[in-house]
Amino acid sequence: MVQFEVPAIVPADPQANISDLLVERVKQTPNMALFAVPAGEGWRDISASDFLAEVVALAKGLVAAGIEPGDKIGFVARTTYEWTLVDMAIFFAGGVMVPIYETSSASQIAWYLSDSGAVACIVESADHLARVDEVRGDLPLVRSVWGMHEGALASLAEQGKDVSDDEIERRRNLANGDDIATLIYTSGSTGKPKGCVLTHSNFVELCRNSAKSLNEVVEKPGASTLLFITTAHVFARFISILNIHAGVKTGHQPDTKQLLPALGSFKPSYLLAVPRVFEKVYNSAEQKAEAGGKGKIFRAAAATAIEHSRLLEEGKKIPFGMKIKFALFDRLVYSKLREAMGGRVAYAVSGSAPLGARLGHFFHSLGVVILEGYGLTETTAPATVNLAKKSKIGTVGPVLPGVGVRLGEDDEIQVRGINVFREYWRNPEATAEAFDGDWFKTGDIGSFDDDGFLRITGRKKEIIVTAGGKNVAPAALEDPIRANPIVGQVVVVGDQKPFIAALVTLDPEMLPTWLANNGLPADMSLEDAAKNDAVRAEVQQAIDRANRGVSRAESIRKFVILPTEWTEASGHLTPKMSIKRNVIMADFAADIDELYNVPVQTTNVSLG
Repeated sequence: MVQFEVPAIVPADPQANISDLLVERVKQTPNMALFAVPAGEGWRDISASDFLAEVVALAKGLVAAGIEPGDKIGFVARTTYEWTLVDMAIFFAGGVMVPIYETSSASQIAWYLSDSGAVACIVESADHLARVDEVRGDLPLVRSVWGMHEGALASLAEQGKDVSDDEIERRRNLANGDDIATLIYTSGSTGKPKGCVLTHSNFVELCRNSAKSLNEVVEKPGASTLLFITTAHVFARFISILNIHAGVKTGHQPDTKQLLPALGSFKPSYLLAVPRVFEKVYNSAEQKAEAGGKGKIFRAAAATAIEHSRLLEEGKKIPFGMKIKFALFDRLVYSKLREAMGGRVAYAVSGSAPLGARLGHFFHSLGVVILEGYGLTETTAPATVNLAKKSKIGTVGPVLPGVGVRLGEDDEIQVRGINVFREYWRNPEATAEAFDGDWFKTGDIGSFDDDGFLRITGRKKEIIVTAGGKNVAPAALEDPIRANPIVGQVVVVGDQKPFIAALVTLDPEMLPTWLANNGLPADMSLEDAAKNDAVRAEVQQAIDRANRGVSRAESIRKFVILPTEWTEASGHLTPKMSIKRNVIMADFAADIDELYNVPVQTTNVSLG
C-alpha cells in the first residue's frame, strides 16, 4: 500500500478556534488592510481592526436577537465582503453557520435548514428571501429570517449596542478545537446532500500549517487576492479564513462577467480559481485574437509557451531560437494577458477538477504558477497542493503538513489528519461507510510518483466498463474536449455498451464569437448550432484530439450535440461546476439510447 504522511509543522492547539485567528491578526497588524471593497472605479481598504469592530458589532446584534451558543444559522448570499463579515460574526456569537449556495432552489434551502436544525437564516436579496418564504411553513424551528437587502446587518448591529464586549469575548471562547465550526452540505453529484461537520481545529490547524507551506503565496508582503468563487463552497471558505490568518488583503467580485475589469483595478498577487476559469481566459484570448486577424500569432505563441515551460520543467536547455521567439511573444501576447489579470498575479491556486498539463504550462510561461491541489468538503478543502518551490504540472502536489494520504483498494485515495471532518450530520450509517478506521475514503482514484506527487486518475464510481470489459475513466476524455472554446460540457457514456460515446453541450458565451470568426451568424440559436456542419466539425476535432490520448477501445466513437445548456439552475451542474453525471444520464437517457440504436459504422469519427 502506497502511503505518504507529513507531520504538522505548527504545534497543535486543541483549545483554539477560528475566532482566535482574527484576534491574533489584529494584534499583529491592526492597521494593515485586510479587505478592500468596491468604491467608485477603485477600492476602499478596511483595516484588520476596523473589520474586527464590525464583526463584534454584528455578533452583538445576533446575541441581542436571541442567538444562543451552538445555534445553527443558514446563510444565502453571493461572494462579497459581507459574506466573511457574517461568517466571523456568527463565530464570535458562538453560533454555527450553515452556508447555502445562492443558486439553491426553495426545496434545497428547506432541506439544508430543516436537516441542520437551523433557528435563523440570513439572506442577501429579495429573490433569496422569496425562496425561503416559499418553504417557511415547513421550517418550524426557523424563528428569524433577516434580509441584507433590507438593511438587516445594520439593524442587528444597532439592536446589539447594549450587549457587552465581555459577553462576546465569553461567547467566542466557548468553542474549542473539537467543536463544530460549520455544517457544509456536499453539493451532491449523487444523492441527497449530506451535512459535513467541520470542526474549529479542521480550519485552525489546516490554516496554520498551510500558511507555512504556501508562505511565498500568502505570507509575502503585499499579498492580495480577489475572490470570485462562491464562499459557500469549502474551497473559497478555507481560503478566506486562511487570508485572515496570513494577513492577505481580500477583495470580492461575485459577478464573473465583471471579473477582468475587477482584476485590472484590484491587481491581486494570487488567484483562486477552478479549471473552467483558466479555460475561459485562454479561450477568450484566442477568440479575441482570431477576431482581430491574429489567431495564427496567438496559436504560435501558445505552442511556444507550452513547449518553453515543458523544457524548463524537465531541466533542459532552451534553444536560442526559442528564446528569441519567446521574447517576441512575451511582448506581443503574454504581457497583455498578464496585464488583463491585473499585472501582479504570480500564483493561482486551482482545485475541484483536473486542470490539464496544457493550460498549466501555458500559464506558467505567462509568469503565473498554477498550484493545483486536491481535496473535498470532507477534508476542509486541501489534502495535497503543489507548492511554490515544489511543483509538478499535471499533478495535484504533495501531501500537506499534518495530513496523510494513502492508496487503498483499487487505488482509492484515502485521507487522514488535521483536515478530515468529524462526521456526517445525523447520519451515522454514511459516516461509518465513509471511513476505514481513521482514513476517509474519498471515492477518487489516484497514483503517486516517486517524489510523493499525487495524480488523480478517475472517480471510483464513475469508471465505465464497456460490454467488452474495458475500464474507461471519463475524465481522461472529457477534460481535453471541454478545453475547446465552443464546448460547454461533455459527458462520456458507454457503461455496458459496445463502445464509448459522448453527450456534448455548447458554450453560449463563447459560441457567438466563434461563429462570427468562422463566417457564420453570431446570433445562431443553440438548436441550429447543434446541427450546423461547421460546429459539428469543430467538436469532431476536439474529440479526435482527445481520442489520440487513449486506446482504440477507450476512444469516443460517436457523439451528439445537445441543443441545451447544462447549468446549476437546470440541475445538471453542482455549484462548483462539476457535472451531476447521474442526473444527466437520467434526463438524457433517450439521447444516449439513440447513440446506440444506429450501428457505429455511421459515425464520422476520424481516428487519424
